[in-house]
Order: sequence, then C-alpha cells, then structure tokens
Amino acid sequence: MRGVHSAVDDIRCNVFEEVARLAYDEGDLNRVDMIPYKLVPGEIAHHRHDVFLERAVVAARVRLALGMSLNPSGPRAPLSAQINEAYTDQKYFEEPLVNIIPYACNSCPPKQIRITDSCQGCISHPCMNVCPKDAIYLDKDKKCHIDQEKCIKCGKCFNQCPYRAISKIERPCAAACGMDAIESDEHGRAKINYDKCVSCGMCLVNCPFGAIADKSQIFQVINAIKRNEEVIACVAPAFVGQYGKDATPAKLKAAMRTLGFTDVVEVAIGADLCTIQEAHDFLEEVPEKIPFMGTSCCPAWSVMAKTLFPEFKDNISMALTPMVITARMVKRDHPNARICFIGPCAAKKLEANRKSVRSDVDFVLTFEELLGMFKAKDIDFKTIEADPEDGLFEGSGMARGFAVGGGVAAAVVEAIKHIDPDREMLIEYGDGLRECRKMLAMAKAGKRNGYLLEGMACPGGCVAGAGTIRPIKESIANVERFKNEANEMTTTTSPFLNRLDEVAERG
Repeated sequence: MRGVHSAVDDIRCNVFEEVARLAYDEGDLNRVDMIPYKLVPGEIAHHRHDVFLERAVVAARVRLALGMSLNPSGPRAPLSAQINEAYTDQKYFEEPLVNIIPYACNSCPPKQIRITDSCQGCISHPCMNVCPKDAIYLDKDKKCHIDQEKCIKCGKCFNQCPYRAISKIERPCAAACGMDAIESDEHGRAKINYDKCVSCGMCLVNCPFGAIADKSQIFQVINAIKRNEEVIACVAPAFVGQYGKDATPAKLKAAMRTLGFTDVVEVAIGADLCTIQEAHDFLEEVPEKIPFMGTSCCPAWSVMAKTLFPEFKDNISMALTPMVITARMVKRDHPNARICFIGPCAAKKLEANRKSVRSDVDFVLTFEELLGMFKAKDIDFKTIEADPEDGLFEGSGMARGFAVGGGVAAAVVEAIKHIDPDREMLIEYGDGLRECRKMLAMAKAGKRNGYLLEGMACPGGCVAGAGTIRPIKESIANVERFKNEANEMTTTTSPFLNRLDEVAERG
C-alpha cells in the first residue's frame, strides 16, 4: 500500500489542512464543527455506507488532529464543546498516541488461510502433505478444504500449492504491526494492545479504511507562532524530496519562515554528534562490558528491544537521539525558543513526551502534518523565492544517510575507522520490527557477539515512516543524492564536535 496515493491519504491531508486553517485564521473557533461538513458535503457518501458515518469519522480524525483524546463510544458532543482543551499554551500528548476509530473499522477478518475455487483437485495434494495438523481434507469432488479449527495459519500449504489456489488473509494493520499488538474486540473490530504497542505508526498507514490515526500538535504549534513566540524548526534528514522537486532545501526554509517559524535547523548536525557518541560507546564497551551494542536513534526499536528483551536493556546505546541533541544545541543558543521537531516518525511524538525530553523538544510534527500547514497558507514551491546561499544544511553526508535503513550503522562504522583504523566491525541491520526481533533473537542465542546492531521500526528506515509523503524508493534516491551533495562526508569533521560534551549528557 505504501507509495500508492489513495483516498485515505487525501482524507488525512485534508484534515490537517483544515485544522491548520482553523489555527491560522482569526475568528470563532466554534467553526471547527463545520470541518466535517466541508470535507464531506452534500447528502451522498463517497466512501462509506452513509454520509453521517463519513462525517463522524472525519470528526474523530479532527479531534485527534487537534491533539484531543478520542471518544471510543462514538461522537457525542460537538467538537467545539472541547476546543478550548486543545487551545493551550503547551499540549503534551495524553496517551494513547495511536488510536483506532471503532466505527471506522471494517472488522476485517483475522489471519486465515483459505482454499479458493481455483483448486484443481490435483493428485499430488502438496498442501495436504505439508500440513502439520492434518487440517486439509478432500470433498466428494476431490477438492481441498481447510478445517479452520485445526489450522494454525502456518502458511506451509499456501507456499506449496502449484496453482496458487490458496489465499492468505490478514488484517493489513495486523500484518504491518511488528509487535503483534493488533487484536480484536468483542465486535470483531481491531483494537490495539497498548502493552505491546511502540507507536511506530505502521498500522495507521496500512489501514485501507483510514480507521487508525495518531494525535497531532499542529494546532498547538500554530498557536505558539501566533503568540509571536520564537519557534525554531529542527528538520530530520528524511525531509529531502518530500514536497516535490521544486521544494529545494533553500525554498523549504523560505516556506517555513512564511509559516511563521523563526528559523530552521538540520537535525543531521545532531546525527553527527550521535554518531561520534555511539562510536566511542562501542569502542569502550564491546566486547569488554557488553557482547554487542544496538543503536539508539529509533525510539520504537529501542522500546521494543527493552520490552521484549529486557536482559538487553544495557546493550542499547544510551547516546541521545539526533532530535534531542539538536534541540539541546538550539536551546543553548536560544534559551527562550520553542523547539519543533519535524520528521517522518510517529514514535518521535512519544519520545518528546518523556519527562526527560520535554524540556528539550516542545512539539513534534510529521512531514504530512507540515504539508497541511503549507496547504493552509497556499504555499506554492514553484513560485516561492529563496536565497540560494541560505545556510540551512550543515550536517555531514554520513549523518544525512541516517534517514535510510543501514545508514546509522554505516555512519558509526565510518567514524570508528577514523578513531581506531585497526578495529574490525561486524554490523547487522533490522529492517522493520519483525526483522529486529529476529536479529535480537540471534543475539540472545549468542550469535551476534561483537556486533553493532542497527534497529529501524519502519521497513526501509526513516524514509518509510508513518508521517512521510513520497514513495519509499523515490525517497531513498533523494536522500542518497542529498547525502552526496554534503560539504563534508564524515561525521568526524563536524564543526559542532566541540559541543558534544555540552549537549550530550546522558539522560
């Protein structure tokens, strides 16, 4: 599904745009009640069985986009009744961050293996031969069927049928969840087990019914800007190309100043310092103190590792993430500024919500939410003017590569080659949480000793995050191109290295 534009993408973006317009425009906030009618006009539903349900789902998404909690029992009071809850000086997220809108869920069937009418009743019956539970039987016409009570959904029959007559059905949200956190409620609708969820957001971008959404701070950011506060944006390396070919780095900075941001900083400068810190950690601790080390920058991977493999909690690097290091540097230089991290990731919202990080990062927006702000202000990157010499991007090429899977480990290895050229490095990259779990299972078996393990919750890396806009392959190519355009390739020549001790104290 990722990378294929759909009506769900339009709904998400339209909601962010209307919430941004509500925040930017002067006037009565009670007009928030009209957003569902604006987005779903007339009397005929376009995507659901009636227009009232369609508006109710939009209203629920507006609530979440305002940063408010979802009413799971359905729409009761109008949005305006609680709009003042969102109109605050500072809004930290009330968990849960990721929410399923129950009345938007299609109650998709849980995982099943089914034999279709395409079964030819062949003599060899490889599906029957490989079934470990004898769940497959023949009817009077010699066609195969599956006893669902016996089936354990292993998929062996699915892989063996020469006619591809066996289908594997799974909820898209559950299939995308690397934590197996998607379960069913008493009505057969999907629900999230928050004891397992790490807020990676993969479920919300893989639900074809748009039934899953996370909370946003777009309303709070714009209100801070309107109060004439100094709001500085820290932009993650995956930004490049997200807003089309015309959105050059210099034009992006000009556009964000039009939105009201005081300044824009590249988070890759923090990635440089994070790389150096992790390189030193690895050299000092592996294998003398710990058998292997995992990277720290992906919060969903870090929480997963510490939750499912608590014995490895000390093996995950304690280096601060690029987001936090960059925010600390900016706040040292601008003590009164509010920091808004803008990136591809839903889990960063919860990272910023931690008490240890709140003083550093005030707001988190995704690229998709920022697009809503651009649309609300009618920004056209084809016509916007920018100073080509605008000094926005000072991160190294290796730091910019953090945005793509394997890029963090590559940067650390490259730094170690400068620090200790004789050190041999073993690395592995987990592409998505399921692969990360397999990687840690191998480590638990003692087969990853001496390794640097990079974990990324989103398959493909940050460029595949839940808040991204462009297709993953296109984004990877854009990041690689931007990486090669850096003035310096190695993190060890960063002009900010002298600030490492100042800003990178362990939390």
